[in-house]
Amino acid sequence: MLRDTLLHLVRGFAMGSADIVPGVSGGTVALVLGIYERFIASLRAGSKALTLLVRRDVAGFREWMAAVEWAFIIPLGIGILAAVLTLARVISDLLHDRPEMMSSVFLGLVAGSVVVAWRLIRKPRIEHALLIAVAGVITFVLLGVRSGTGEESVSQIAQPALWAYFIAGAIAICAMVLPGVSGSFLLVIMGMYGPVLAAVTERDPLVLGIFMLGAVVGLALFSQILHLALQRAHDIVLAVLIGLMAGSIRVLWPWPDGVDSTELGSPTGDWMVALGLGAVAFVVVVVVARFAQDIEESDEHLMAEAHAPAEPTDADETASAGT
Repeated sequence: MLRDTLLHLVRGFAMGSADIVPGVSGGTVALVLGIYERFIASLRAGSKALTLLVRRDVAGFREWMAAVEWAFIIPLGIGILAAVLTLARVISDLLHDRPEMMSSVFLGLVAGSVVVAWRLIRKPRIEHALLIAVAGVITFVLLGVRSGTGEESVSQIAQPALWAYFIAGAIAICAMVLPGVSGSFLLVIMGMYGPVLAAVTERDPLVLGIFMLGAVVGLALFSQILHLALQRAHDIVLAVLIGLMAGSIRVLWPWPDGVDSTELGSPTGDWMVALGLGAVAFVVVVVVARFAQDIEESDEHLMAEAHAPAEPTDADETASAGT
């Protein structure tokens, strides 16, 4: 359906937009839009198919390729790629020119995502709340010991070796599918955010090709693990992911106590405007999540009706009675 294709394109664009920003994850957007497990399942099927192809198991390769939701994953991937190629420079400039406002918006997006994700836990219990708290605290503390996130990291590795882009792609893509763990932020920690962003804006085919190859390899390995974990312990895994999102709020605080500091400072400047933008972002996430849920429920209802047995007509009942 054309509507579904366009919807997947928009979802992918939203995920790609989030992946560009340090501290925000495309996995968070997938959770909010209600497509996270569907996304991971298709990635896992594709990676399984590639593994079998390497082993020269053609029959198994075809079987797993058929298990991929191509009508879902292709437009989603196109949307992600389109966002990365078109918004990389724009978001980079906004982060430089309006850091407080942008951070406030991202903070509101993640905070709203935490609320939405909690609703996705099938049978919430006190243990899940404790897991969220523990994962959140650990993430909050670990993010406090990170290195500089600005130009300093980029200048230290001005021209990375090509193999470094492969490793960066493999690591960053794993974080990109984890809600609350930003692939861009991991690139910052590795000193690769600036070089990778430059390669995207300059359309360097060699560097981008090596980075994407690393991403494919990393995703193939990680998606298998994540899919299995979601199948066996859905609510526990989701609780940990929510904790990661909550803890990541530390790097999105708009007013750090000093340049590149991880200490939280007091609101300054146009803090009321910044908080207002954060509140708007929070509401938008909750509303969009509700809208996405309604769409998913509507699609499931239509599919159920399409596969339901036909109701007997009056003519059928008359013929049955005659026999």
